[in-house]
Amino acid sequence: MVPRFTPAHRGGSGTPLVCLHGFMDTWRIWELVLPTVERNHDVLAITLPGHAGGPPLARPASLGALVDAVEHALDQANLELAHIVGNSLGGYIAFQLAMRGRAASVVAFAPAGGWEPQDRSWMDLLNVQRELQAYIRTVAPQAEQLLATREGRRRATALTAANFEHIPTSLLVHQMLGIAACEAAGPLVESVLRDGWPLDASKVTCPVRIVWGTADELLTLPTAGARFRAELPQAEWVLLDGVAHSPQLDVPLEAAQLILGFTSS
Repeated sequence: MVPRFTPAHRGGSGTPLVCLHGFMDTWRIWELVLPTVERNHDVLAITLPGHAGGPPLARPASLGALVDAVEHALDQANLELAHIVGNSLGGYIAFQLAMRGRAASVVAFAPAGGWEPQDRSWMDLLNVQRELQAYIRTVAPQAEQLLATREGRRRATALTAANFEHIPTSLLVHQMLGIAACEAAGPLVESVLRDGWPLDASKVTCPVRIVWGTADELLTLPTAGARFRAELPQAEWVLLDGVAHSPQLDVPLEAAQLILGFTSS
């Protein structure tokens, strides 16, 4: 099977809303919430540079280059100001865009970059992500066969969704193949290990809602969100009991309502 990866999706009508996925994912991670949020918003869901279907990532690879590229995508789409929704790495980028004055609001699902400056536990996480991609590259040729079973789907979603039965197998196949094809993974890991997570969240002045699942085993509370607690006193926090790292996959209807309940107010 040859996967079909595309750089972006745009649909719906209303005020602009930009969706940013996490590390090694694609825009399709938002597929289950799009029909609901597009009732109220003109939605642009993009694939990040260096990820499967996205544009090349400028070299040398860095988080700053990612943010620059996303801001350029907003310019190309004629979106001066937009509500921005991000998951994990996408949440970190959403805060960076807010610092640049491009966000009307931010809804961040388990955003990255929230560790205290002296906390280096995220280094272990990046090494795990690098090992995960290496493993997935070995099994990706059998993606359809592996994900045809319930146990295969459970293992594939172990770090992203506590509830997985409703997720289409085709989406999980796409996600696995996308991880295998993410050319930016290695260079970005090296960049972050070298430079850390540059962010001054105290400069984010727009309304912020942070959503975190209590069953998140990738970015675990309270450590992974400690910096946001300190630097974003205006943020509204929503904890989802028993939900894992990607609420838009895990509980898509609830995730969509958490977006709309904030961006439409």
